[in-house]
Amino acid sequence: MENLSKSNEETESRNENRHETMDSRQLKTGNREPTTEVILKVENLSKQYRLGTVGTGTISHDFNRFLARIRGKEDPYLKIGETNDRASKGNSEYVWALKDINFEVKKGEVLGIIGKNGAGKSTLLKILSKVTGPTTGSIKSKGRIASLLEVGTGFHPEMTGKENIFLNGAILGMTKKEIAAKLDEIVAFSGCERYIDTPVKRYSSGMTVRLAFAVAAHLEPDILIIDEVLAVGDVEFQKKAIGKMKDISGKNGRTVLFVSHNMTAVANLCSKVIVLKDGAIKFIGITEDAVENYLKNQKDNNHLYQDKLIEDDEFKLINFDLINENGESNYNFYTNQEISFEFNFLLKKTLNGLRIGFDLIDNNNSEVVFRSFNDDLMEQECYMKGSYNLNASIPKNLLKPGNYLISVAIGIHNVRWISLGEINIPITIFNINGINKNYADKRPGVIMPLIKWGM
Repeated sequence: MENLSKSNEETESRNENRHETMDSRQLKTGNREPTTEVILKVENLSKQYRLGTVGTGTISHDFNRFLARIRGKEDPYLKIGETNDRASKGNSEYVWALKDINFEVKKGEVLGIIGKNGAGKSTLLKILSKVTGPTTGSIKSKGRIASLLEVGTGFHPEMTGKENIFLNGAILGMTKKEIAAKLDEIVAFSGCERYIDTPVKRYSSGMTVRLAFAVAAHLEPDILIIDEVLAVGDVEFQKKAIGKMKDISGKNGRTVLFVSHNMTAVANLCSKVIVLKDGAIKFIGITEDAVENYLKNQKDNNHLYQDKLIEDDEFKLINFDLINENGESNYNFYTNQEISFEFNFLLKKTLNGLRIGFDLIDNNNSEVVFRSFNDDLMEQECYMKGSYNLNASIPKNLLKPGNYLISVAIGIHNVRWISLGEINIPITIFNINGINKNYADKRPGVIMPLIKWGM
């Protein structure tokens, strides 16, 4: 790497935290082609926080850090600290919000960053945006960075929308003439023309996000950093924003870092994705593999229903599970995947009119989408004493993306329910390569079936 100019920032550790700017020459890495230009490189990045305090901690801790620094020794408090697992109670008062993060982004690339709440996504973006400094590690970047991290970030509430546009442009290093040339385009994209001379404190959260995104996207940053704030906007604006980010990266060759819980938007927009877990990179690679890796780790709590398996004098449900196309137990599916069920049960005596089925319930409104039984196309059947395995499947390209419950329904026709609503398994449906994949909007209706069209 040649002639890296560094601006050192001292943080709570003895290590100097560096946000460096590459010179105009390209940064070459590995065996890449000479034309490959790395615009952002993160090396050994970590961020440590002390729980329950404001600042670095107690006077004694600060004094110990000072003594270590003047003696040329390592900060003693960097040797302690626990993984950032928000669901468990730790023993240390220090926690690593990020730990040993390493990645690089090429010019014109759209990098997605996904993970559960508390995984470290927003902390990483704040460090990349220079809102806060890292505890250890360095960031090397080339060009101007614009970020949209939270509703109202970078806006002065007492200033009008127009004044905030000029303020943000000036922060990015643009001249007044350059900003004025983009003004009409920014206002038109935001849809806030009527209120552009009104103080921002009068704006709704949706209007603020609209204007903030328009400013960040149109003032031509070399790197655009977008957090989950787009979720505040309406469907129409989300479509416009995603389209604009595609244009920024595709036509203008600029780099975008995008954090979202919307897997459809991530798959539609990003060429590479980082999966964060407990402050560390769990996976980095192409979008489809990253999303698959993320979804596989979202089923940890779905086996709680096993404690509720049903048994009485006549019937015992041994196991009920959901299976993906690879034959694996799974609770996250794509719209273009078949969802298979396995019922394993034991009859302790002969039963006439036994019905095995389930309700599919939409979690958004608790409405039953449909109910299905094993004998829907059969006459009433008599089952002899013994063990049984039943299979069922929901066809692909039928359900909309969203959160659902599979609620087991087992009974003896016109006699009694053996189990109804006692076993409820949450599943999530994502649209990655299915119907309507090129659009991030939510299609109306209860289901989203694939309909044959012809000319």
